[in-house]
Amino acid sequence: VSSDDNGQDLSTYSFATDGFHAAATSANLCLATGVRGGVDWMRKLAFRYRRVKELYSTYKNNVGGLLGPAKRDAWLQLRAEVEALTDSWLTHALKSLSIISSRSNCVNVLVTTTQLIPALAKVLLYSLGSVFPIENIYSATKIGKESCFERIVSRFGTNITYVVIGDGKDEEHAASQHNMPFWR
Repeated sequence: VSSDDNGQDLSTYSFATDGFHAAATSANLCLATGVRGGVDWMRKLAFRYRRVKELYSTYKNNVGGLLGPAKRDAWLQLRAEVEALTDSWLTHALKSLSIISSRSNCVNVLVTTTQLIPALAKVLLYSLGSVFPIENIYSATKIGKESCFERIVSRFGTNITYVVIGDGKDEEHAASQHNMPFWR
């Protein structure tokens, strides 16, 4: 999508009025107007992805700044309760992921069946933005996990060590197809 971005300054761009979305049904579904995949449509989509990337980069270490004071306090309280109920699962996961990302020759990659924008929001809400660069987050919603794994191998190469951690048959199968060790 980034190849369709012409670099236009978006500081005064109105996403609300650019014609990308129009109410399609009484159920309030929003569908893009114009020809899906057309040049104009792709450019507007690229603008949206650029804006999402800017927001992610800005708040990846400070989601509280995105939420505002009241929601930030409620979020911190909820996080504390989750940590207490899960024996600090998130703290331990973040520590492990931080060790991996601190190594110069290692990266964390996330593959999820959640759609991309909600997945990015979850990564931020779990304070994982610092260990998952936005370009290393893949949504398998439309293409499946195996296709995501193929893209990852194409991007990073075959002469490296991959370790897949997951809890489902999809990622276990995809890991097996690419001869990657799988941990449940």
